Amino acid sequence: MKPPIAAKKPKRIRRHGDVRVDPYAWLRDRDDPEVLAYLKAENRHTAQRMRGTQPLQKKLFEEMRRRIKETDLDVPVQVDDYFYYSRTIKGQQYPIFCRRRGSLRAREQVILDHNELARGKKFFDVGLHAMSPDHRFLAYSSDTRGNERYTLRIKDLATGKLRREAIEDVDSVAWALDGETFFYTVLDHLHRPHRVFRHRLGTSVAADELVFHEPDEAFYVGVSTTRSRAYIVLDLHAKTTSEVHVLPADAPDRPFRRVQKRQRHVEYAIDHHGDHFFVLHNRRAKNFALARTPVERPGARHWETVIAHRDDVLLEDVSTFENHLVVFEREGGLEHIRVRNLTSGAEHRVHFPESVYTVAEGANPEFHTHTLRFSYSSLVTPSSVFSYDMNSRRRTLLKQAPVLGGYDPKRYKTERIFATAPDGARVPISLVYRKGIRHDGRNPTFLTGYGSYGASRDPAFSSLRLSLLDRGVVYAIAHVRGGSEMGRDWYEQGKFLRKKNTFTDFIACAEALVAARLTSPAHLAIQGGSAGGLLMGAVANMRPDLFGVVVADVPFVDVLNTMLDPSLPLTVIEYDEWGNPNDQRYYRYIKSYSPYDNVGAQDYPTMLVTAGLHDPRVSYWEPAKLVAKLRATKTDDNELLLKTQMTAGHFGASGRYEMLKEIAFDYAFVLTRLGVETLRSPRRRARAVRKK
Repeated sequence: MKPPIAAKKPKRIRRHGDVRVDPYAWLRDRDDPEVLAYLKAENRHTAQRMRGTQPLQKKLFEEMRRRIKETDLDVPVQVDDYFYYSRTIKGQQYPIFCRRRGSLRAREQVILDHNELARGKKFFDVGLHAMSPDHRFLAYSSDTRGNERYTLRIKDLATGKLRREAIEDVDSVAWALDGETFFYTVLDHLHRPHRVFRHRLGTSVAADELVFHEPDEAFYVGVSTTRSRAYIVLDLHAKTTSEVHVLPADAPDRPFRRVQKRQRHVEYAIDHHGDHFFVLHNRRAKNFALARTPVERPGARHWETVIAHRDDVLLEDVSTFENHLVVFEREGGLEHIRVRNLTSGAEHRVHFPESVYTVAEGANPEFHTHTLRFSYSSLVTPSSVFSYDMNSRRRTLLKQAPVLGGYDPKRYKTERIFATAPDGARVPISLVYRKGIRHDGRNPTFLTGYGSYGASRDPAFSSLRLSLLDRGVVYAIAHVRGGSEMGRDWYEQGKFLRKKNTFTDFIACAEALVAARLTSPAHLAIQGGSAGGLLMGAVANMRPDLFGVVVADVPFVDVLNTMLDPSLPLTVIEYDEWGNPNDQRYYRYIKSYSPYDNVGAQDYPTMLVTAGLHDPRVSYWEPAKLVAKLRATKTDDNELLLKTQMTAGHFGASGRYEMLKEIAFDYAFVLTRLGVETLRSPRRRARAVRKK
């Protein structure tokens, strides 16, 4: 079966005296039957080419499924007199949200069964749960298409019935203390939360009062509640600028009050404690600092330094409790937790046993407590939830995610090595592999990376990954610039007019793995999704000889065209990440690396590219156009597959078992194309079984 060939319909694009010809711009029209026919033809071609992997896909799926405790319960979280938790049941795709009152031995009340809500739907996702302060009403949102446009509903937990309210395009919700009033944000046509409304139960949604509107398309609006429950917070944020407004939660009819007027490239966030707000900010503090300011005088002129800026430590987040301040910071590429007693001023760091790990704050809804909950994992240690007594410094393991089938972490080794980028920067690489591998350059290797938005790819555990490791695959994470692993400057060195550092860092990491004789180009598979898919497209253009297999999931690859189109979701807000190509400097620079614009007449590795038809973040046509152009331009016969999810969006299938099938598909592609597993014909296999 020959691959589909997309028609060329040249479109001339002029900007800054430059003329580009885009032969596949027509693929943007999802209402065009020819577009849908092309996507379906690509899916048929992919299915045919992957038919020989079906036994392996099934085997991988069953492997991953058997490692999971399918009927399970997460760690309950106490809020007032209630214990909230979710549980799963074997064979069911979605979780069940429950609670017990008074004790964990009390009668269970099912609050929301996601499986019931999803019945008969090809896609289903719950966006938010927001419980009213009196624990009577649950506000929740759901999406049935994958386009991340959620509908808000209110469930009366006393009667078990839904109220009449059904509000479209809701992004966030915050309840007032009266238990009858809540604030919510709605999306505009660009998928941007831009308006805040006030709603009272029992009144018409049509009569809801607009309390705030943000006209600047670079800003998102969100609402939340402080841990103290004393304030409702209205957060306005662009990529590099923020502004916060607050409202006493016991006075929902009052207007919001601004904390500090926005200032370009100044970000800040607040938390409440008694008569003060704690303010996490980067005002004259690239790696962020912490200040304290009176509630009645919250402006920057009154900010009193609590934790000063440090050149070598990134202050990522702060949580405030009645008697303690918890600081989440990053130093040397690793996350740390620091606890300060607000009465005595004494502080200490929480220590962890491994040299490569990740830690994150858990569910901590209570303000009046001396107990902190956090999660910990590494590339070999399953996700573990701890309760930490901030006074006694005693930690208690509440639960470690079970890995069934006899998992033994002692069989695996994790380490961190460094690659040297062309400009001399030392780029960390986190590794995990089965003990006993040889440094002979023949190990199949799976290298992944992201490198955008300041998002860090931390070394966390995945039981699914064991299907690679147990087949001798080395798993590696490249902590390239554009993320924040090494501090805020690490992020800023991988954006705007320095974006190419992200790509050359990744190439340096691949070269370091080859130089260490862990692998070779023929044995090296690389993977990235979304902005990480941009990374895949860029390095495939720059160094196609360095990789054997490329997996680009929902890749952001048509960067120049997308950033020139302000009618698309996310474009304007992302000028602060990529630059505005209406400025000639950014136009020329983006054009020089945009994967779609730089496809060349050269040999490319074997590639799998995925898309989601309803994806609001990376439009389906970006990966579709990339594949079409590669087919028409590249000089090799290496396999190139496009797989479009026709009923999902950016994050793929919604059910947990469907998600496992997607991962099994990707793994089967990588393992067979690297030669770790052999392609087999299901028909031949069946004959062999009968003969035997």
